Amino acid sequence: MLTSVETELIRVLADPLRLQIVTLLAHETLCTTHLVEETGARQTNLSNHLKVLREAGVVETEPCGRFTYYKLRPEVIDTLAGSFATLAETSRATLNADKKKSC
Repeated sequence: MLTSVETELIRVLADPLRLQIVTLLAHETLCTTHLVEETGARQTNLSNHLKVLREAGVVETEPCGRFTYYKLRPEVIDTLAGSFATLAETSRATLNADKKKSC
């Protein structure tokens, strides 16, 4: 069973733009200007999505002069990946045991 935190992470990452941001940040730390260029999103829209990602703990900020850089927190993705791996393992065990609830 997924925890409420993991469920929230899935909701946060289900948005296509946020998933694109996370994918870009997996490769390098970027500032808002770079993310606007890469995604084509408007700066205000992007900032709102970055706020959601920051509040969910998926990204963290790094001030650099007048710019703010964003970087991915890979341990958060690892936790979610581990939960999905556990679900897959449970499903395999259930399928192998041919377990089903009777009607």
